[in-house]
Amino acid sequence: MIAPAVYANTNPESTLESETTSGVFTVHDRQIVAVTPTLKEMLEWADFSGWNPDRVRVLAESGAFPGLDPVEIAIQTALPEAGSSKSRMQDSAAEAADYSGDLLGAAARYARFCVDALGGIEFDVIHAHDWLTYPAGMALQKLTGKPLVVHVHSTEFDRSGETPNQQVYSIERRGMHAATRVISVSMLTKNVCVRRYHVPASKIDVVYNGVELRPEDVGTQPIHSKDKIVLYFGRITMQKGPEYFIRAAKRVLEYMDNVKFVVAGNGDQAQRMIEMAATLGIGHKVLFTGFLRGRDISRVFSMADLYVMPSVSEPFGIAPLEAMSHNVPVLISKTSGVSEVLVHALKADFWDIDDMADKIIAVLRHPILSDTLKERGSFEVRGISWDGTATKCVQTYTKAIADRVS
Repeated sequence: MIAPAVYANTNPESTLESETTSGVFTVHDRQIVAVTPTLKEMLEWADFSGWNPDRVRVLAESGAFPGLDPVEIAIQTALPEAGSSKSRMQDSAAEAADYSGDLLGAAARYARFCVDALGGIEFDVIHAHDWLTYPAGMALQKLTGKPLVVHVHSTEFDRSGETPNQQVYSIERRGMHAATRVISVSMLTKNVCVRRYHVPASKIDVVYNGVELRPEDVGTQPIHSKDKIVLYFGRITMQKGPEYFIRAAKRVLEYMDNVKFVVAGNGDQAQRMIEMAATLGIGHKVLFTGFLRGRDISRVFSMADLYVMPSVSEPFGIAPLEAMSHNVPVLISKTSGVSEVLVHALKADFWDIDDMADKIIAVLRHPILSDTLKERGSFEVRGISWDGTATKCVQTYTKAIADRVS
């Protein structure tokens, strides 16, 4: 690192002027000489000295320090948060969204890996998925001049509600604005990108997710029980609305006793949900399976008489498609991207536990309704495939290449 002893001024209003010689720059009339400094070292030194590191970064990006590594400049420009002395998540939202560990450092290391791994490889488009990969995409875009497509599967407002982590939000916004084209997984998510991130609507293509149909899983032997089974399958986090599932379960059990509610998944709200079920007096009716994988997923779907997704904010939501592919009727939140594409699914506002309970009871008590949802849902989901998703992504690539050329 550049030794602090050489700094000349701690005035934050100081102006920096570069020299053409590598490793030499001037602050007012004081000349600072460093032997092949890295941009990170320069930024740390500027921060230590009371200057605005962003001004150093802008100068470096414009080529003012020719001795600096262009790869490092590209990565630092794409992810300035990782070069800060406060590089770890600082906001209270970090804990709420489970941003533990050095995620910013991991994103920087991933960006470096991508740049190194792709050296000398010819490609036409860069496709980056969600905020952790946006810096890698932006760095590659700067170094290669290739068009960047960022794919928004969820946003910080989905994960943290109205108290977003500012660092994550900044990375998301930077990535969306740097991109040549943006793909969102639903109109719901597109509207968030426009309203919250100020991305032009004309720049965003909506490409819905698909589902992989596995006919062999549909034939999984069901686990017979005299109880009806209502399934929650997914992460147990604020975004997924598990507390509304538990509260709706309480309402249902006031009218039907032969019902079990299965919560399959894990997350930071799991313990709270277990305690809530116990407090409401329905702990013996709610079963928590923990995280499932492989054939256990097919088995839990084979048990279910109804799948419920009460998400507070769900950019898309693949689980309902998986349920329908297993001939399970579904009840989904209206604030979900998948509700835009599904017709043969029951829908409710996540907060309306009375409406949710009424619809759960209707499916469990009326076989005709249940059978109709199964039959038509199974047919509907066959038209929602990953092949269709891939085709639309390729169309976005074509647009991105054309936009870059023009």
